[in-house]
Amino acid sequence: MNILAIESSCDDTAAAVVKDGRTVLSSCVSSQIEMHTIYGGVVPEIASRKHIEAVYGLADQALADAGLGREDLDAIAVTYAPGLIGAVLVGVNFAKGAAMSLGLPLIPVHHVRGHIAANYITHPDLEPPVVCLCISGGTTAIVDVKSYTDMEIMGGTRDDAAGECFDKVARVLGIGYPGGAPMDKLAQGGGDSRYELPVAHVAGAELDMSFSGLKTASLNLIHNAQQKGEELDLPDFAASFGKAVSDSLVPRAMAALKARGYGKLAVAGGVAANSRIRSDLQRACAKTGDKLYLPELRYCGDNAAMIGCQGYYEWKAGHLAGLDLNAYATRDISLG
Repeated sequence: MNILAIESSCDDTAAAVVKDGRTVLSSCVSSQIEMHTIYGGVVPEIASRKHIEAVYGLADQALADAGLGREDLDAIAVTYAPGLIGAVLVGVNFAKGAAMSLGLPLIPVHHVRGHIAANYITHPDLEPPVVCLCISGGTTAIVDVKSYTDMEIMGGTRDDAAGECFDKVARVLGIGYPGGAPMDKLAQGGGDSRYELPVAHVAGAELDMSFSGLKTASLNLIHNAQQKGEELDLPDFAASFGKAVSDSLVPRAMAALKARGYGKLAVAGGVAANSRIRSDLQRACAKTGDKLYLPELRYCGDNAAMIGCQGYYEWKAGHLAGLDLNAYATRDISLG
């Protein structure tokens, strides 16, 4: 089954063709990073307009790269939630038009479910049930993936997402946007014990997290140093920040895994590319004997291949949409 998938939830326009949920025939991404960098973050209206400009040509490119024609497609899958509402609407409306004109089924896909499915591409042997740590600019959650389409959130952030913290701190440091990659690179030469940064705990909800305190403490540390004319050791600071984020995520992911007893932990989302978090998870799983599944770096960020993969399993479960499909800025992952 060949699925043309469309992803436009934030600042990347993406199209892909995926066969039978596991084989990526093509994956095309048009990034807007250079345009949004001058603003220090995504400008929703600009993102929506750039999606409109890119999506049609990108879908054609995905078909060409896959060596297929429109007549070879069996369904259209699209991210319909969550995300920047204007951006999501562009992809949804394009997908509805494509499905209507080609007479194909329309498959709505939850963006975070797509990130989880990126692991099925990288690891053909992986099947649910599995616990998945979902970490990105907009999402930080521990998900019980009971089946390909039955999921439940076990814990999550009460405020900021981990990826958002990386972005905000990197912006104040002036080292680039998005912040994850430059912060990770900066931390490579640093020690993680020089700066003491907070790791929050939520009373009565041990799997929940909070990153607003870490963000505030980090920004205060940077601003205080600037006001006093002191120079921060940036590699040490970046390493200390990465440790604080990892110390929030890893123990909770391992506790959730122990609670479910699956013996399998997956990681998903843009922050899953962070080298400190990946290495800490590898050490933790090696210690407990659990199996760790990490997506390829190219499938950590937003892409349409993951949407096509999850779309296949949504189709198998009968989760289809009509031409009245709407876009949503927020949506519980358990609702699909």
